[in-house]
Parts: sequence; C-alpha cells; structure tokens
Amino acid sequence: MSATLTVDFFCTTTFRLFRKFVTMFDEPYYDSLNALPKIVFSSTLEAPLGWQNSTVVNDDAVTAIERLKRTTDVPMRSHGSISLNRALLAAGLVDRIEVMMFPAVSGRAGGAALFHGGAEFDLDLIESSVLDGRTHKLVYAPHLHRGIPEGVGPHRAR
Repeated sequence: MSATLTVDFFCTTTFRLFRKFVTMFDEPYYDSLNALPKIVFSSTLEAPLGWQNSTVVNDDAVTAIERLKRTTDVPMRSHGSISLNRALLAAGLVDRIEVMMFPAVSGRAGGAALFHGGAEFDLDLIESSVLDGRTHKLVYAPHLHRGIPEGVGPHRAR
C-alpha cells in the first residue's frame, strides 16, 4: 500500500468500471486501490456499493471537493471520470495532472478526450518516472492558459 494516504473519487460510470476492473487482474496496485478510501459522486447508486472503503455522496461534486480541499490536506485524486475532471479543471480545483504514457498506438480507443472542448491550460512538469521500463508517468501542475509564456516555442525570424 502507498505510504501516503489518498482519497480517490469517481463519477458513477467510472466507479462501476473500476469496481469490476480491479477484480479481473492480479496487480499489487489494485490491492492498494482497494484499500484506499473512495468517494463516488452519484444520484443513482446506494450503499452497499460493492467495493470496500467506498462512500456515495449525492452532493454536487465541485462543491463537495472544494469543501474537502478547504477542510483537509489529505491528497485526493480522480481516475477517469471525464465530465467530473472537466468540471474540476474549470473550477480551478486541480493541483496536478498525472499523465500515463503507454507504449501503444490505438486508432479506435475511447470516445471522449479529457481536454477536448475545455479550457486551455499551461502545464508545468513537476515529476516524471518510468514505471516498468516502458510506461512513463508524467505529473504536471495546470495553470489556466493566458498566452504563450516569454521564451517558449519557436522564435520569430528578425
């Protein structure tokens, strides 16, 4: 299990997918994910949720997470949940974006991109690592884009 306690949160659809997914593979990471406290924002799910250490919250997710950030310093993270993550980014509640780069190219993967149609952000790289010799983990701090920073990108010919 991770040395740092975190709280994971999900929307209904992603929660249902993860609840099933973590039982399908024998991965140490899933054991730690199972042990962590989880919050699912849902108006349709009710206890028991079928995944240990899970709590359903029927409040607006943005309001609830803003309140949690004010009242606790326990790290929180979201897996997937495109619409939830878009709302949190727009509200300025995201401190870090963790990008996992898997060495594969798929022409038909997924139907919703996190950043498509959303606000523009500048990303400051704050951490990087190679997890298994192939998969890269990149962690960024997002900042609302306000133009191209001085000295970044191509330089105009004089």
